[in-house]
Amino acid sequence: MDFGTVIIVVTLVAAVVGLLAFIGSGKAYESIGKGSLGLDGHEQDIRTRGPALETAAGRAEQEAELRQMLQAKSDRREARGEAALDIDSELTGLLASPQSPVPGDPALREEVRQLVVARNDRRIARGQDPLEVEAEIDRQLKDVGG
Repeated sequence: MDFGTVIIVVTLVAAVVGLLAFIGSGKAYESIGKGSLGLDGHEQDIRTRGPALETAAGRAEQEAELRQMLQAKSDRREARGEAALDIDSELTGLLASPQSPVPGDPALREEVRQLVVARNDRRIARGQDPLEVEAEIDRQLKDVGG
C-alpha cells in the first residue's frame, strides 16, 4: 500500500471510532453542567428558599445572618489590630427602620424629579395616565436607599 491509501484508511477508521464513541455516550453531553453545582434552572429555588422576611422566622433568620457577618467583620478588624465592633449597636442600626421617609441630597431629588417628569411625558404620549410626581420620587429614592 502506498502512503495515500494508508492515510485514507486511518482517517476512515478514526471517523468510525469517533462516531461509535459519540453514539455510545448517550445523554452524557446533555448532562454537562446540570448537576447540583450547575446554575441552570435554580433561579426559582433561590427565590423561594427560607422563610419570608415579613414573618417572625424570617426576621430571626435575617438577624442571625447579620450577626454572623458583623462578627466576622469584627474578627477581621481584631486580626488587623483595630478595635472590635460593637456588634449589638451595629445590628440595631442595620435593622432599624429609617426615621424620615426619604432623607437625601436635594440635587439627587431634583435629578430624580427630572427623570420622573420625562417618564410622565412619555406615558402621556403613549396615552397612559401620568404618575404622581412626588410619590414616584419618594418611591424611587426609597428603592435606591437615597
